[in-house]
Amino acid sequence: MHLVIIGNGITGVTAALTVRRRQPGARITLVSDESAHHYSRTALMYVYMGHMRAQDIKPYEDWFWSENRLELIQATATGLDTGRQQVHLSTGVTLAYDKLLLATGSVTKRYGWPGQNLRGVQGLYGLPDLARMEQDTRGITQAVVVGGGLIGVELAEMLHTRGIHVTMLVREARYWGSVLPPEEARLVDQQLTANGITVRYQTELAEVLADADGRVRAVRTTADEELPAQWLGIATGVAPNLSLVQHTAVETDRGILVNEQLETSVPGVYAAGDCAQHRQAGAGEVPIEQLWYTGRMQGETVGHTLAGQPTPYRRGIWFNSAKFFNLEYQTYGQVPARPAAGSESFYWEPANGQRALRINFDPARSFAVTGFNALGLRLRHDVCEAWLREQAPVQTVVAHLGAANFDPEFYRQHEPEIVAHFNRAFPQQAVQLRQGKCLISKILNL
Repeated sequence: MHLVIIGNGITGVTAALTVRRRQPGARITLVSDESAHHYSRTALMYVYMGHMRAQDIKPYEDWFWSENRLELIQATATGLDTGRQQVHLSTGVTLAYDKLLLATGSVTKRYGWPGQNLRGVQGLYGLPDLARMEQDTRGITQAVVVGGGLIGVELAEMLHTRGIHVTMLVREARYWGSVLPPEEARLVDQQLTANGITVRYQTELAEVLADADGRVRAVRTTADEELPAQWLGIATGVAPNLSLVQHTAVETDRGILVNEQLETSVPGVYAAGDCAQHRQAGAGEVPIEQLWYTGRMQGETVGHTLAGQPTPYRRGIWFNSAKFFNLEYQTYGQVPARPAAGSESFYWEPANGQRALRINFDPARSFAVTGFNALGLRLRHDVCEAWLREQAPVQTVVAHLGAANFDPEFYRQHEPEIVAHFNRAFPQQAVQLRQGKCLISKILNL
């Protein structure tokens, strides 16, 4: 079998490694126009900030690929002929495939703003974006970032480390208002303020203004305010990259449509990661998942199918993590920005406001926990996931919070304070703190 994979991000590489383990004799070719080798997109910001070198963000040494007989081609896939089972490359080469995986990722969303294609206007998704940002921010003093979310804060922190003043334009009334409850959003806003980031809430971009050389010099907002900006970062989200499948037999909507085995409308052609859209998303799930860990899961799942073991994709418990300057963030399960009908939410925050814990639970289902938000605290993934999967009562969870504590040794322990706060907020469910790092099996069987 010759498997061709378009894209060498976490999804494509995970699929390739999974197939290689299961089919040692398969021919596997990865095509990418960004770089010859796989790298960690989530580490791009640390290269810009000087914390890492470009070679440090490659998870595998250069010899790894030939050692595992994985062919790497650095080129742009310019055409797809599903009838002849061929991919055409910018180098003039045509690749014939037996099976094809589209792992083409995302592109930055733009909304038709006047001047949006000026020099110095860009998003941050891959290595070419990093190189362009490195060049266009050299020597500047003022920048604007449009949009909040995770990429918006990353861009603000990157620029801040170089002494560039940043103004963020956020259309919502609070930071990431569609995702974070008000209390968590306030903690993030405090981080932005503490680091000198100016935020204009309920403000959107109206126009990008150019200088005499065709470079951005300022932006005009929907409040008719002109803000000087020698660089403009676009952090208004990403969209599936569909460029290769346009005008082909592969069916698309917002993304490349796939079934539960991540196969497209064309037999033998699969799609996974940011570019894929599930025809039937699971209950409480979204059809397009654009996270690192879901990309890895989809890559492993489709790898099994490509290797001859058809496997349906099951995302499982929702999880995400990020860092807002000095504030770490983890979320598990369902923690909507606005409480769901019938659910209860326990929230703890110390007086200094440097950390917080939220636990959502459902009184109608024996007080089963439904979600966690942790800011400034580190929780163990396996423990939180097990509590959610087993629908552990909130009383059990609060009493055994120490089992989920993943903070480094000698960090201050907050469990006694959290338990006391819970008992005051929910006296009818009052619990006593259990000491020790109990095994999860023991916790769930109490």
